[in-house]
Formats: sequence, C-alpha cells, structure tokens
Amino acid sequence: MSNKPTALIALIALALAVSLAACRSEDLPPVEVTRVVTQVVELPATQPAAPARPKELTICMAQEPATLYLYGETMLTAAAIRHALYTNYITNLSYDYQADGLEKIPSLADGDAVVNTVEVAEGDVVRRADDSVGPLALGDTILNADGQTVTFDGVPVPTSQMVVEFTMQPTIWSEGTPVSAADSVYSFNLAADPATTAPKYVIERTAAYETTGALSLRWTGLPGFTDSTYFLNFWQPLPEHLWGEFSAAELMTADESNRLPVGDGPFVIQQWTPGESIRLRRNEHYYRAGEGLPYLDRVTFKFIPDTDQLVAQLLNGQCDVGTQDGLSADTAPILLEAEASGILIPYFQTGTTFQHIDFNVNPFGDAAEARPDWFEDARVRQAMMLCTDRQSMVDDILYGRSEVIHTYVPAVHPLYPAEGVTEWPYDPDAGNALLDEAGYDRRDADGFRLDPGGARLAPTLGTTAGNALRLRVTQLFRENMAACGIDVALYYLPAGEWFAGGPEGVLFGRRYDLGLFAWLTGVRPPCDLYLGSRVPGPLGEVFAATGAPYTGWGGDNQNNTGWANAAYDAACQTALGSLPGTPEYVGSHMAAQRIFSEELPTLPLFLSLKVAAARPEVLNFSLDATQNSELYNIYEYDLAQ
Repeated sequence: MSNKPTALIALIALALAVSLAACRSEDLPPVEVTRVVTQVVELPATQPAAPARPKELTICMAQEPATLYLYGETMLTAAAIRHALYTNYITNLSYDYQADGLEKIPSLADGDAVVNTVEVAEGDVVRRADDSVGPLALGDTILNADGQTVTFDGVPVPTSQMVVEFTMQPTIWSEGTPVSAADSVYSFNLAADPATTAPKYVIERTAAYETTGALSLRWTGLPGFTDSTYFLNFWQPLPEHLWGEFSAAELMTADESNRLPVGDGPFVIQQWTPGESIRLRRNEHYYRAGEGLPYLDRVTFKFIPDTDQLVAQLLNGQCDVGTQDGLSADTAPILLEAEASGILIPYFQTGTTFQHIDFNVNPFGDAAEARPDWFEDARVRQAMMLCTDRQSMVDDILYGRSEVIHTYVPAVHPLYPAEGVTEWPYDPDAGNALLDEAGYDRRDADGFRLDPGGARLAPTLGTTAGNALRLRVTQLFRENMAACGIDVALYYLPAGEWFAGGPEGVLFGRRYDLGLFAWLTGVRPPCDLYLGSRVPGPLGEVFAATGAPYTGWGGDNQNNTGWANAAYDAACQTALGSLPGTPEYVGSHMAAQRIFSEELPTLPLFLSLKVAAARPEVLNFSLDATQNSELYNIYEYDLAQ
C-alpha cells in the first residue's frame, strides 16, 4: 500500500526547487539549495510471529519395563508406556467402559450383541455347566437355553450362544499403513498360541473371531458360554505386515515387538537407552492428528528407582510428571508442602486394589495339624473385625486420603448394595464380648486368650517384605489384636516366596494363619475370588468343605482362604453366568456381597491409594479409580507456555 501524503510532500518539494532555479537573476545573491530525497518504505501490517517452542514432557517412573510387547508383561509401567504407543480401543473410567478406537461399545440393547439359541449334539465343543470346555459327551452337564443345568443323554440340547459385532475407527500404523480388522484377528491368534503368555480363559471359550469387513469384526462364543463382559472381547490390533515373519515364540523376545514396537497411538519410540530412558516423538500418522492431537511434540520417560531422587527431580523441574509406581502415601507430606509453595500439584485417588487380611479357614496338609482350628467359627472372624481400627490405618498411613472397604468393591461401586451389607464398626468392647461368647473367655498369665482347647490364641500374620505400608498395617493390627487378648506374631517374606504357588507356597499352599496382601477389584465385582470351587488343592483330591474334587493349585484357583459357603457360591455363580444390566446379574452380585460381609472369610481393610504429581504447567493430567494407568489420555496432555 502506497503512502500518498508522503509522496505528495516529495513532489511539492521538487517543484519548489525547480521554480527557485528559474527565477534567479544576476542581482540576487546566490542561493544554496539543499535537495532532500524522501524514500517511501512500505511496512507489512504485522510482524511474523516467532516459531513456537516444541512441547517436550518428561515423565519420571521408578521401574523400567523389561518389554513393551503387548503379550510380554503386565507390569504397570509397561502398560502406561503402551498408552503412548497404541490407540486405546476401549477405556475403563469410573467403574464403566467407553469406546475410543472403536465406534461404540457393543450392547444387547443396540443389537450389535445377541444371544442366539443353538442345538448342540455329541462331539460339539461347548462350555459345560462346571465351566470346563470340550466336546460334549454323555453324562456331561450343560446349561440349556433357559439357564437350567441338564445332563446330556444323547438328545441334542438347545443352549445359548453369544455373537458380538465390533467396528473400529480408521486408525493408522505409525509408519503409514492403515490398521485393518485382520490385524486384530492376527493379535487374537498370537494370544491364543501356546507360546504366548497371555490369558487364555476367554480364548478357550471362543468359537470364532473373524473379520466381517475392512474395519469390522465378529466374536462368537462357545455354546453355553454367556460372557458378562462380552463387550471386551476385542483384541488390540498388532502389525501383521511387519511381524508376520516371526513365530509367536520369536515375538516373545524379538526387538521388533519388545524394544521398538510399531503402534497406532499418538507417539513413536525414537530411542530406548536401557537403565536410563525411553524417548518418544509425535506420530504424524495418528488418526486424530486432524484434531491437533497429540498436543505434545516429544515425551521422555526417565527411570529413577529411588523415590527421594524422583521427588527431588520433580521439585527442581527435571521431571514434569511423577507416576504412581514411584510415589506413595509416604511422599504425601512433601508433595503437599510443594503444592502449598506452588511447585507441584499432587494427585490422590483410591484405586482398584484393596488391602485385606485373609483368614486361613481351612489350612492344607501339615498346616491343618500345626494349630487349632481358630477361624472356622465366623464369630472369631467377626470379633477380630470389630477389634480392627481400620479408619486409624487410613488416617495414619494414608493421611486420610483413602477409605475403609466393607466387601471386595468400594461403596461407590454401582453394584454395592444400598442395604443389607454388614459394615462392621471399630468396637473392641463388642469384639471382646463376641470372643467370650465363642468360647475364648479364659486368659493366661499374660492376659492373652485361650482357645476352648486351652492353647493361646496366637496366630501369625505374614506379608511381603520391604513394603512400608504393609509393615505399618501389620504393626497397627498387632496392637489392635492385643487389646482384644489375641497374641499376633508378625513375619515378612520376599514376594516370590510369599506368593509362590501350592503346595509349597505359603499363601496359596494354604500354610499360613493370617495373610496380608492386595486383590484387584473393578467394574465387575470379583466374587470368584472366594468361590469354594476356586480353593487351591491337589488335582482330583476331594475338598471336604464342598465334597467336590480340587481342580489344581494354580490357574484361577485363588481362594487361598479355604472358605466355602454354598449360598455365596450359588449367588456368585449366578452373577458370573448372567449378563450386565439384567436383574439376575445385579441382584446376585449384591446377594454375594451381603453374605461375604457377614461371614468375613477375609478382613477387608481399605482401598489402596494412587499417588502421582505434576508440575503446574502440565495440563489435562488426572487419575481415575478404575483406569490403572494415569497415562490413558497422554494424547491430551499439554504444557502451558
């Protein structure tokens, strides 16, 4: 654009100079004319903005994963980093499930999940009434289409079969190849391979998992198997075009799957320096790139095993985020102090694990002969619950940030009964009275109770060594029990020894008195943890409490308490065999919790606490109760600049 006033002034000055030169005469003194040249410079309306600085985030963790292969490891840090590398097709927030990389969560109400009636005959592979899988044979029991248990006598039986449809979003592998439904089938086949250490329960109960289109799939269950979490039977796609040359066994160790996997998520691995860090960069092919996601350009995961060093690096800005595997309730005071100073924002969230103290109601083998049968009487278990100050544990150990739990799900769970659950208060007077009633009314010279046989009520309490939280819990519990006349001795074992399988293992070999550890809860209440049919024991030997044979020491046999209750088992089995949202599913889960809370095969203590921290400039960071990793939405993380 020209500057017209300036140009006009220049022309006037030039005309004036010419006129003066023409009018000069000899009688006039000479005039010196200074010529002024005016240059017109056109400036742009705005100056170009300085280029934005790349957004780089440093996340500090305590543990370095051994592998990032989807089927190679279940540790929390591996799952957290995989959130950056792979699309979340299904998320799990606030005790529910949400679609992400899927178009929707299938449901019976919408018709993309159906239960068909099919007839099965001899030799057809089915899920039997006892939850075993195999060809149907004479004498086998199976659930018919009406949900009744019938014995197969050679006449075809109508039973239920589930079919579920899934549709994927159009995601893209980080090297530019579109992800296909066939990549999900490839992943299923890898998971099903005996060489792959992935859970096989649903796979063994799958009749078919197949593509129905470029981005659509169909899961069909075995006849007789109505899966309450059918909508999760989608397998995370893996890149067959890159990994197809490897066998399932080779993928367990190959660098292509373990160290530098190609994913379809928001970031791509740039470099892995063992013992130090993993560096990622933005995936330009991410399927949500059109939305500006991810917001970050680069992410670095640093591995700092020492908690004090991790906290120090958070405070001095070398770390932007500290994850829950490196922080705990023990760090709460310094994190809260840093929050008051505006240096950090701490995050506290009750999680999906709960600490509990198990009673060994039915010890196994020599352990059954080593001590009196203290815990068979529910009144003793109830009395010990009354004598346990669980709220003080929450206040003293977790700074009041968690909550006491009464069953195997928290009170905020949608399936927690509104009424009928026995919520035992801390009442040592009532506990002492109940112990007197149960026949433990005599005491020795030290003031400890004697059982009806005259032996001191002196159980041992074991747990894992090197765990500060559990150390403090056991100490408080021993003090609580002493106030009720129970002499508890404490011992601590390495985790590998404590959790070893039976028959040699202490916990799962049922060779303990009292045992402290954590179980996982979630959207579906884990009532199966306490089924009489899940008590570990020698295969084929009859379990006296149920009259049925044991099914082995390992696998799903995790009811180390040895407790068996027919009414509880019936309610739990009905719940597990029903579909979400049905009256049978809801009512049976609630009924099982009511029985559990009264009978107390274990002392539920409190929900474990997730603790994380971030610098104030980190945006969109959060913790969720049922989503185990805080990095589930790393594609939304941002930095204020």
